[in-house]
Amino acid sequence: MDKKKFKVNSEKSLVEWIGRKVTGAHNGTIEVKEGNFTFENKNLLAGKFVINTRSITILDVEDEETNAQFASHLASDDFFNSDQYPEAVFEITHTEPSDNNLYYVKGDLTIKGITHSIDTTLQIVRTDNVAVLDAKIVIDRTKFNIKFRSANFFANLGDTLIYNNFDLNVHLVAESI
Repeated sequence: MDKKKFKVNSEKSLVEWIGRKVTGAHNGTIEVKEGNFTFENKNLLAGKFVINTRSITILDVEDEETNAQFASHLASDDFFNSDQYPEAVFEITHTEPSDNNLYYVKGDLTIKGITHSIDTTLQIVRTDNVAVLDAKIVIDRTKFNIKFRSANFFANLGDTLIYNNFDLNVHLVAESI
């Protein structure tokens, strides 16, 4: 069996997020701290990546003071509690190769110390020395005790309601080790 390990290059990797509310949406980025993937006979076998919740940026709010307040709020216990939980982790538990460089993946996502299984599709383009992995992961934030302005927990939110699902668009560049 031909096993090959790849290490995520944090400088070349990025996670983009989109959160939606009744009156629109916000988007930004999160830094990838580290990660690794193992391939066996050129197929994805296992993998894990870690994001730094302290690095969340907001790209669509231009006013510096408002942006700083928003970033501080996302880092607070209302959302990611970044001081206590500076990392979120996705670890692959099962892979199924498909056509066109796609893999159906099941993995454990841990946010705020709470772990839930997530299903997603990964697209992987791989050479001998580099693997580029892209995925869109849709997350129900309420499963990770992120309840702020969720209709599941609060009534009469009107136009202040924030939808429970948010998207992570993951782009990872991993190099062989």
